[in-house]
Amino acid sequence: MTQDTKLAEAIAIANIPTLLMVLVQMTGEKRWLEDPYKIRRAGGTGDNDTGGLDESIQNEIRDAALEAISAWQGGKPVAMPDPSNDELVEMLTVAMGETVPQEYGEMTAAQLGQTPMLWDEKIDVPEGFNVVVIGAGVSGLASAVNLQAAGVPFTVLERRSGVAGVWQDNRYPGAGVDTPNHLYSYSFAPYDWSAYFVLRDELHDYYEHVTEEFDLKKSIQFDTNVISTTYNADSQLWEIAIRKPDDSEETLTANIVISAAGIFNPPAFPDIPGLDSFTGDSWHTAEWPKDKTIEGKKVLIIGNGATCMQIGPEIQNQVESLTIFQRSPHWASPFEQFRTNVPEAMRYLFQEVPLYRMWYRMRLGWTFNDRIYESLHKDPSWDHPERSLNAVNDGHRAYFTSYIKKELGDCAEQYMDKVLPTFPPFGKRMLMDNGWYRMLRNPKVNLEDNPIDRIEGNKVITENGTEYEADVLVVSTGFNVLKFLSTYDVVGRDGVDLREVWGEDNASAYLGTTIPGFPNFFTLYGPNLQPGHGGSFVFVAEMQVRYVMQMIDEMSKKSLGAVECKPEIHDNYISDVNKIHENMVWAHPGVSSYYRNSAGRVVVNSPYRNVDFFDKTRHVNLDDYNVEPASATGS
Repeated sequence: MTQDTKLAEAIAIANIPTLLMVLVQMTGEKRWLEDPYKIRRAGGTGDNDTGGLDESIQNEIRDAALEAISAWQGGKPVAMPDPSNDELVEMLTVAMGETVPQEYGEMTAAQLGQTPMLWDEKIDVPEGFNVVVIGAGVSGLASAVNLQAAGVPFTVLERRSGVAGVWQDNRYPGAGVDTPNHLYSYSFAPYDWSAYFVLRDELHDYYEHVTEEFDLKKSIQFDTNVISTTYNADSQLWEIAIRKPDDSEETLTANIVISAAGIFNPPAFPDIPGLDSFTGDSWHTAEWPKDKTIEGKKVLIIGNGATCMQIGPEIQNQVESLTIFQRSPHWASPFEQFRTNVPEAMRYLFQEVPLYRMWYRMRLGWTFNDRIYESLHKDPSWDHPERSLNAVNDGHRAYFTSYIKKELGDCAEQYMDKVLPTFPPFGKRMLMDNGWYRMLRNPKVNLEDNPIDRIEGNKVITENGTEYEADVLVVSTGFNVLKFLSTYDVVGRDGVDLREVWGEDNASAYLGTTIPGFPNFFTLYGPNLQPGHGGSFVFVAEMQVRYVMQMIDEMSKKSLGAVECKPEIHDNYISDVNKIHENMVWAHPGVSSYYRNSAGRVVVNSPYRNVDFFDKTRHVNLDDYNVEPASATGS
């Protein structure tokens, strides 16, 4: 097949709103932003491939796009290579069919590569200066790529035998991403994805690919456990105690420590009498064994969150029976592209036309990130605060309720009361429906919402006395995410232990990144950083990493040996975080989730839009920090 034929085939099925933006930039003609080409907004999370336009208009756009892209491939330059921020906002507004606020211009430029997120200049650090990155998952690899690009010496310490963090660990049936992978990937490392929402193996392969592409393995020490990291104020260095693969111990030193250990470890187990003495096979979903099978077995699953929602539909027809123990129901959104492959022609377009790929990703970013943010705030005048937050949120409730009822079909009467949440939509993590409700129609499957009382032998016994016998017991209760940095000790200035500062479940950090009393220590995927209103954490990690790179650049230019967040800066930031959360869905009295600690404070989620965090991290302000000149012994 010729290049021209491939291109024509791709454009014939390409996303119209994305093609429009490519047309505008390639031709410089803004008439494509006017009627009759203006996109009609679509509900849900789908791609809105037709843009809501008449077929004749779609065909006109496709013909013009084919001509423009062919001319570009033939050497004609892009007419608008760098639209202004105002122009980008206008374009995104048209592409989405809804108003995008003016403040999104700079972030849109960054996401489209006009102001790259990847560090693009050398940092002249002093002789002997080095950085230790803890963890080679999503955040750790982003750190490594940026440090390498800047020429900053670094070492990555990884306790596993390979990269990818949770995507190294999670091997349970159906494991995959519930954010589109064109968005759940680095802005600086596009990939030839086989599907729109890929499963675990391809995600793992992606992070392996990034590691190989940027030649990072030479800088990673695998099978290396960090025991502790302790700050030495005299030398302005961190002393990192590690256990090597041969079980010997060693102490490294570093000017900067970047903790990219993540929060999804170690696994959390429920406090159920007899759990440890179950006589059949039993394991946590994060430790799914390679040598065990559930084929033809009676299987019980404790927990019904995001992981179980992937496992249940996947194994329902392989097992003899499946009983799922539910503590509380969740809201789930229709999953329009579940298990949908990217057509070969589209894979060609994504690879050969970067402008198309970036605008497609940009539209996903709006759909899955900040789009619903405003609807997650309480309306004090709303008449039904027990079930929803405001009129828009109540509309979401009606839409999702109707969807659930439709999916349950003939089983709606049996299951509706069990699966319909009483709290507002988005109060817990919004799940993507992998066929969960249709699974409940399967006579092999039972959903039990009676609390578990105890486990005896190979039986799980509920509080009402019902006994469930099983061959396999699967624990799907997630992780104790409130225990940030739980895998090693962090000791800061004056011997203060970070666990003493944070207590059992009250972690806090300025910008989720830096903590008073812990100079030159930066935590990625820290407290209050999960984008709870949706979207990809990968871009959040990139924003954090760029902030840390700026700090290293400032330290180098100003010969600083230590930077430490001022307590008042931290405290004011956390006060603002808490104040915003008070008015948001995650603080709703009807919601119980891992987002909040024992005192009711939201510790995991960010109260900010992505554009707010982009603005807060775009430029380091050294006035937020106590700084020290570099000592003679430091570097």
